[in-house]
Amino acid sequence: MEEVILAGRRDPALSDEAFSYSMEELESLTKTAGGSVKATLTQARQRVDAATFIGSGKVEELKQLCQELDVDTVIFNDELSPSQQTNLATALEVKVLDRTQLILDIFAGRARSREGRLQVELAQLNYLLPRLTGLGLSLSRLGGGIGTRGPGETQLETDRRHIRRRIGEIKKQLGVVVRHRAQYRSRRRKNQTFKIALVGYTNAGKSTLFNQLTDADTLQENKLFATLDPLTRRFRCPDGLNALMTDTVGFIQDLPTELVAAFRSTLEEVQEADLLLHVVDASHPDHPNHIKTVEKLLNELGAEQIPTIVLFNKRDAIANPKAFTLPKDGLFISAFDAVDLARIKQYIQDKIIEQSAPYRATVEAGDGGLIARLRTETIVTEHHWDDEKEAHQYDGFVWRQSPLYQQLALQHVEGKEEDHV
Repeated sequence: MEEVILAGRRDPALSDEAFSYSMEELESLTKTAGGSVKATLTQARQRVDAATFIGSGKVEELKQLCQELDVDTVIFNDELSPSQQTNLATALEVKVLDRTQLILDIFAGRARSREGRLQVELAQLNYLLPRLTGLGLSLSRLGGGIGTRGPGETQLETDRRHIRRRIGEIKKQLGVVVRHRAQYRSRRRKNQTFKIALVGYTNAGKSTLFNQLTDADTLQENKLFATLDPLTRRFRCPDGLNALMTDTVGFIQDLPTELVAAFRSTLEEVQEADLLLHVVDASHPDHPNHIKTVEKLLNELGAEQIPTIVLFNKRDAIANPKAFTLPKDGLFISAFDAVDLARIKQYIQDKIIEQSAPYRATVEAGDGGLIARLRTETIVTEHHWDDEKEAHQYDGFVWRQSPLYQQLALQHVEGKEEDHV
């Protein structure tokens, strides 16, 4: 494991507690990336130093610490400007990373799908492009010949042109992938399948819950950003109705702009959802800020109007669960508790019913196709055999966007017109 020193600047406007949580998160990110933290250096400073971010005195202190501990990497808890990163690397004589670069590195190591890898590479190249200047004498070589501007072009300019060309190639490839994803979404819209998306702060337990609710086998680890590529599986309500449930990438405070832009198509899965499951790590002391971060990103995605269930997860990891204050309409659960899982499924079904209309249908015994559709595309609350009509009698709820809604409405089914279809 690479040994590193963490460096952070505390803005006086930020509380000690909030700053402490941010440094703990930086340490978790470092461990996720495969680093071992040897020391942490912090500074309370009113303004950022334009040249070195932390000021010359602190830079000298950090340099001595690097030499004492024999580490060759320093990670800062803020995004550094290209000049700050260059100046720090020169002064400290070690590799200098910032929080954005660390997150990009984690994403690069965890992306599995072709789309995910392309998105991460695009974000990395956009991050690297303005930071090429002054990376050392290795960039001062002259280039010439076919494909360059001719003798006199510096290696720096060649590298920039290569990166811009690669960015253009990736955008073209992503365009194809995005169109394919849009086709899948269009097909789902045409079939009008109810869609559920799990959202939440990274490492809140979304993938574990997703596996439990859908019998899937998504990677679940006690690490940040264990899931990058969205996965969609079937979810079945207690009384029928097959829906689609999607596990999405976890959010984080100050998610790099490059990543938000790169993962826009992936995050569109959230925009397309009919119901959101916001999973919160209730055992984390800073979970109120995690909730605010997720809600802020949902607002930016235009998904704030989608009905949402807030699940306060990891009840089993809390020393005194009875002392936990549960907000209104929240569910306090453990993803490993069978009773809690049953409660979640029932709660999801109740939310779907809120978007549905009650129906009553009489189906002939030989109409197996309609019977199968009622059992999988509607919520069946009652079913019995009517001896007098020699037919099945179904009562339940049909989602208003379902193709069956119109089909049942066209049939002259029983019930009050204003309440039933």
